[in-house]
Amino acid sequence: MTDTLPPPTNKYIVPALAQGLGILSLFGGENRSFTAPEIARRLSLPRTKVFRLLQTLQSLDYVRCGDDKRHFTLGPALLRGGFEYLASLDMVEVAQPILQRLRDATALSSHMAIRDQREIVYVARFPARSTIASSVNVGTRFPVHATIMGRMTLIEMDDKELSALFRDQPLPRFTKQTPVTLKALKALLADDRKRGYAVSQAFFEAGVSAIAAPVRDGAGRIVAAINVTAVNAHIDEQAMHGELKDAVLDAAGEISRWLAHRS
Repeated sequence: MTDTLPPPTNKYIVPALAQGLGILSLFGGENRSFTAPEIARRLSLPRTKVFRLLQTLQSLDYVRCGDDKRHFTLGPALLRGGFEYLASLDMVEVAQPILQRLRDATALSSHMAIRDQREIVYVARFPARSTIASSVNVGTRFPVHATIMGRMTLIEMDDKELSALFRDQPLPRFTKQTPVTLKALKALLADDRKRGYAVSQAFFEAGVSAIAAPVRDGAGRIVAAINVTAVNAHIDEQAMHGELKDAVLDAAGEISRWLAHRS
């Protein structure tokens, strides 16, 4: 398998920088370490160039070389930057103890996500204590239109804003429930807006049930969404619209109140 870097389309792009970032992007999930030949093969780059790029990244602590002098892993410089960014988000700091209590009260995994254009990005996670828990991690991205947490970040956008975001393009389908047109998405958002929350039974992924609610800042703007999820377990519909919904809405409201106090 190769992850060949695309040719630059902008004359101002610095190829070496793009190639260095390409190396860093290889790491993630189960890909914790690579040798230089593996990187060269994955990116279709000459081994001599990969060697120079790795030496540069290593000198800046973006990658580290293992004891065997062959395998490279991510270094603390990159990890520091990521965690400092998350720590700088007031709402993540505020949300963590509330999400942990939500997890403990419901026995379900709890999460927070923010919207980045047409995707949501997970910024906090507390997995269920059971053996089966949500597999998403901080940094995981999902399409905003296909998830109920994503929809929670869109519910107060007007037609003009939604059209600008999606540009009337077809929306990718993930399940039979996925809205594949802007019209279908707007219909779901209208229902979400009336309820103030959303529920899902395998809406984005088979075997996953979820309840989500929006989080607001001091000005009342939706800045994030939270949810609880159950994996490989059917949740009673009455519970989803009852005590679980109440727990998620209470947690979202508490986070919002803290953000209002800190703004």
